[in-house]
Amino acid sequence: MSYPSPHDRSRKDDEDDPVEQMISRTGCAELHYAVQECMAEHQDWRACQKQVRSFKDCMTNFQNAQKERRNAQLQTSNKSATS
Repeated sequence: MSYPSPHDRSRKDDEDDPVEQMISRTGCAELHYAVQECMAEHQDWRACQKQVRSFKDCMTNFQNAQKERRNAQLQTSNKSATS
C-alpha cells in the first residue's frame, strides 16, 4: 500500500495546519521551508545553521514589530482613557 509523502504540500491537511498558517502570517514561510529542505537533505541540523539563523532573525523581527504595534495601541488607548 502506498502512502502520500508527508512533505507533499498539495495535501489538504497542510492547508488546515495551524502552524503553517501562523508561519505564513509572519512573512517567514519561505525561510521556514528552507530549514525544512536543508534538514531533509542533510539529516543534521548543524549543517543548516545558516537557514536556522535566517529563520530565527525573521521571526524575531516579526515578534519585535508585533510588540511595537501592541505598545503603540496601548499608548493610544491609554491617552483616550485619560482624556
